[in-house]
Amino acid sequence: MSRIEPLIPPYPAPVEQALRRWMPPNVPHEPLALFRVLHRNPELASRMFSLGAGLLGHGLLPAIDREIVIARVTARAGCAYEWGVHAATLAQQAGLSPEQLRATTETETPASATWSPRHAALLDAVDELHDTAQLSHSAWDALRVHYEDAQLLELLVLIGWYRTISYLANGLLLEEETWAARFPAR
Repeated sequence: MSRIEPLIPPYPAPVEQALRRWMPPNVPHEPLALFRVLHRNPELASRMFSLGAGLLGHGLLPAIDREIVIARVTARAGCAYEWGVHAATLAQQAGLSPEQLRATTETETPASATWSPRHAALLDAVDELHDTAQLSHSAWDALRVHYEDAQLLELLVLIGWYRTISYLANGLLLEEETWAARFPAR
């Protein structure tokens, strides 16, 4: 059970409107529990929406790169909630295979045979930042081969953002969405 209960319908009109903005059109389920909890503080939710929506809908990174990063960040943080939401929806839409998604949950850096050099550089960067909160020159150089400065800035923000989302979901003890992909047992 979540430490702060998600709002349940009927929602106040401003919350209803905000939650509709947070969810893609024609989704067959309720807004995410994470979103419904955040709307217990509508001002905070509003501020978070801008960055989250910008990273997902208007980013400079290819969708598959974004979803590899999100899967690895949330897996390393042990956030089954957010990993499962993305694995069930956006990661598949971006083209990640079930094997690649499963590989993002491996304790060690996922096997390079599964990943292109660009994607391996992303995974290495996520792991370094997770382990040390630093990025070595070699990890940075590996990224620079594939990305422009604006994309690199976005990448660092994306990694930090999903670390924050993982802390939030884990700290709240959010239960996995019933429709989400299940986090593989380690």
